[in-house]
Amino acid sequence: MKGATVFLTRDSDIDHSSVYDAHKKRGDLYRRIKMIDENYLKTDIYLSIHVNWYKNSYYKGAEVLYYEGNKFNETLASSIQESLKKNTSTNREITTTNLYMYKYINTPGVLIECGFLSNYQERKLLQDKNYQETLAISITEGVIEYFNNI
Repeated sequence: MKGATVFLTRDSDIDHSSVYDAHKKRGDLYRRIKMIDENYLKTDIYLSIHVNWYKNSYYKGAEVLYYEGNKFNETLASSIQESLKKNTSTNREITTTNLYMYKYINTPGVLIECGFLSNYQERKLLQDKNYQETLAISITEGVIEYFNNI
């Protein structure tokens, strides 16, 4: 863990919506935002780690997205993306996102898309334990680089 304390908002495929939420997805996202920001004084960054999918199976590669509303987000995104480029075959660049959850989190952080499930070759890679380890190491190196530079 390289000295980091990690908090998970989920460790299985569940959502955090309530039976009282009119919109389950929004309720789930709202509660994840609260979990991240309630630990604001203890949480230095958040990493939202996912896998991508697109209707065109041509797309591939890990990419990091960030919301422009926090001045540290772009620096973190760049550090992780450069590490992913160094350790994997991705040639993707960082990009901005305006998705609901990321607009409302006060803690610095990024969305990491580890690859495209819609691309057959990449889907196979994403299932490989060694490649998963490479992704984890890349993200870790990027985070360390970020903290060394701020």
